[in-house]
Amino acid sequence: MDAFDVLSAGVTAGPLVAGWSVHTLWMRRRLARERLDALTGVPARELFTSFARRDLRRLERAAVLVVDLDGFKAVNDRHGHAAGDAVLVAVAGRLRRWAVSRGGSVGRLGGDEFAATAFIESPAYLPRHLSTLDVALREPVLFREKELAVGASIGAFIHAGLPRVDFTRALRRADEAMYVAKREGGGWRIATGPIPETTTTNGRRTGRPGTTPLPGGAR
Repeated sequence: MDAFDVLSAGVTAGPLVAGWSVHTLWMRRRLARERLDALTGVPARELFTSFARRDLRRLERAAVLVVDLDGFKAVNDRHGHAAGDAVLVAVAGRLRRWAVSRGGSVGRLGGDEFAATAFIESPAYLPRHLSTLDVALREPVLFREKELAVGASIGAFIHAGLPRVDFTRALRRADEAMYVAKREGGGWRIATGPIPETTTTNGRRTGRPGTTPLPGGAR
């Protein structure tokens, strides 16, 4: 191959290499977006789970939270889905600021349900931090010059020291505490002990949406 052939090959390959680089970058960004919740921009369940497991490994005292909104359906029904979306975006931002300020992570599990992790100096301080979060989440959301009122039910489980508790079990305990809070009118509750208090169906707390077996044993 003479110099002209080499130059020609380089000219031909240049656009191909550049095009492949752009395609690779686009693919990476697409994959990153797919792992984020499209509406709120916080990690979706899969990515949050990865972050949360990391947090439980690296933090000596880590709290796991499950947050479910109260009155969210009424906002959707009365003001429309755009208003509901505005509430979800606002709540995600408030929860993210709280979690990040405490060295943790936040994610959207689906619908109006979120989860978070946070470093807690001592289990004795957890009620204070949950109260602060509760007040922040209950602030009205401004939408088209209207104040939308929402509430929240917060369940928390704190991992402190050894033996370490895996994330799945910690999330289950936080979910149970959230359910107690919702049943009692909202606010926050803390689960005590790592052993789930309710039975499990299809990997989730029995009674959760999607846990009721279908007729004939179908899934």
